Amino acid sequence: MLFENTNIEEQLRRTKLRTYEEEKLIHEVYALLQKSTKSDSEIHKRITQKNNSVENNFVFDLLETDKIFHIDQIKDICINYRLRFLDSKYFKAQIPEEAIDKIKILEEAHNIDIEGFKIIAPSKLFKLADKDDPLLFAPIGNGYYYLIHKWGNDLHPLRRILVWPFKNVVNLTLLVVLLSFLTSLLVPNGLFSKNSSQMEFLIIFFFMFKSIAAVVIFYGFALGKNFNPAIWNSKYFNA
Repeated sequence: MLFENTNIEEQLRRTKLRTYEEEKLIHEVYALLQKSTKSDSEIHKRITQKNNSVENNFVFDLLETDKIFHIDQIKDICINYRLRFLDSKYFKAQIPEEAIDKIKILEEAHNIDIEGFKIIAPSKLFKLADKDDPLLFAPIGNGYYYLIHKWGNDLHPLRRILVWPFKNVVNLTLLVVLLSFLTSLLVPNGLFSKNSSQMEFLIIFFFMFKSIAAVVIFYGFALGKNFNPAIWNSKYFNA
């Protein structure tokens, strides 16, 4: 036969085993949290206060390798999506209880007090000096960080495209050139002279380029904006 008959007794045993394993896991996690002698306020204090720790003595055999990231990988993501990677003390939003529980579980399993927390998030979620999706990390050492918890909404699918002009001066210049060209095409033919010519279009394009570039430069200086590579790990609003 192409399909074998379903053995109800076997399926019942599998369901029982799966349910038991899920319940066992839940009880183990609950027992671990109950066993923890550290209060939520103690962990919150370590997250919100300044700490100069550069590494934590994790037991590497207990870490999930897919949650270990190097600083170069973090930098690349922050630059591409215009995010910041800063000490958790600058984070002004609420740290969810799920993150606190995961910290407790990690500390109990590794028998350490985790310090030196870092967070990846958009600038608006930080209390920056001069003045959708945080990820909480702890330093391991040698430029590596361990992802503890992610919360909030995912980034907008077009965010990388929208912040692409702010990646460097070349990208921004290309955008200004493109906008100038498209705006020049909107100018009706023969608006400034009876006969349309290539020279007239170039003059209009040059005028549009200067106008749009002036607005972009004014916006950048007025609001203290900078390119992504300069702000990804800066604690200053006008870095």
